[in-house]
Amino acid sequence: MSDVKFSPFVPNGTVNVPPSKSDVHRAIICAAMANGVSRISPVALSNDIKATIGCIKALGADAVLENNVLTVDGTNMYKNKTALLDCGESGSTLRFFIPIAAVGNINATFVGKGKLPQRPIGIFTEALPKAGTVCKTEGGLPLEIKGQLKSGIFEIPGNVSSQFITGLLLALPILEGDSEIVLTSPLESVGYIAMTIRTMKQFGVNIDTTESGWHIKGGQTYKSCNYTTDGDWSQAAFFMVLGAVSGKVTVKGVAKDSTQGDKKCAEILARFGAKVTQLDNEVTVEKGELKAITIDASQIPDLVPVLSVCAAFAEGTTKIINAERLRIKECDRLKATAELLNNLGVKVKELSDGLEITGVSSLKGGNVNGYNDHRIVMSAAVCAARSDGDITATFAMSINKSYPDFYIDYNSIGGKANVLDLR
Repeated sequence: MSDVKFSPFVPNGTVNVPPSKSDVHRAIICAAMANGVSRISPVALSNDIKATIGCIKALGADAVLENNVLTVDGTNMYKNKTALLDCGESGSTLRFFIPIAAVGNINATFVGKGKLPQRPIGIFTEALPKAGTVCKTEGGLPLEIKGQLKSGIFEIPGNVSSQFITGLLLALPILEGDSEIVLTSPLESVGYIAMTIRTMKQFGVNIDTTESGWHIKGGQTYKSCNYTTDGDWSQAAFFMVLGAVSGKVTVKGVAKDSTQGDKKCAEILARFGAKVTQLDNEVTVEKGELKAITIDASQIPDLVPVLSVCAAFAEGTTKIINAERLRIKECDRLKATAELLNNLGVKVKELSDGLEITGVSSLKGGNVNGYNDHRIVMSAAVCAARSDGDITATFAMSINKSYPDFYIDYNSIGGKANVLDLR
């Protein structure tokens, strides 16, 4: 385990963020389900994306990355009727591939590491056996499944994780009969479902929205294509908050018309009082007089850690609500975010479903626990822009989960990230 030291600085410059991890996951799976060769670009190899590529290969598809272009050949998808699917630490990979393996009648064993074996999968272990797929688990991973999934009606809660719904949306169209997904509670993370449906459409598969969920016409066929990925608004948020709290930062490659829910970061930072200028494919954020606001995080859970850093420098007390799902991510992100900011001199009150953060003028520096969570470590990096001293975080290389080049891009705009004792 390595630490990383962030020294105080004033950010200034331009960053090109990597492609959206969420978009790339979906495009790889659609390409693997197509009978032919697709090309997806640009693609950055984070650990989560490596896990998804590994899973399509385990099922028989092929994928080669060269010059940030991923060529996927789905001709032999489902050739392997027994498969070990190693999902690493990626919740998206796990929850997408459970129904995908089930529609292919695969005898599959799912494994993972880190916190993934403890993350919830009960929605599938309850729903899939009713539709023909046997699930064997002691409550998490490893999970074994066998039996052909059949089309039908799937009742799914919308307030646990949209990943369960995306997995079913991706898988069900290739079955012979029509299916319905019926929501049993209000949908959160709406943007991720919109992204799924948009990506599927580019690969020739259509989903119909209903009053209670979605109608999935059976007998559809994925068609190979050349697919251009979206820039990642989730990763852009770290640089946008850097601009909001100190300096001026431009982020390129993020589309104004993106279906990603995290593009809402631009609107939220403007509400805080930052100066935000948004063009079709870039956004510039400059320091402003920040004032406390209330943030409903139900649709943007991944933004909570870094928006909390922005709140730390806003006059008054910011309240973040409807973020209870963060307790079952790579770590308990509500607890970890509160601990991060409290250790650096901010007054943070942890709520059952969120945080109350009272702003300060600057942080005091110190040692913090990164909890082996990429979003906590990157949020600690943002704190350094308004710190009176160095901030040292554990689990420096957790960034490889989603953004391996983060320290390079961070240092390119004046940041001072120094990885200590790398091993």
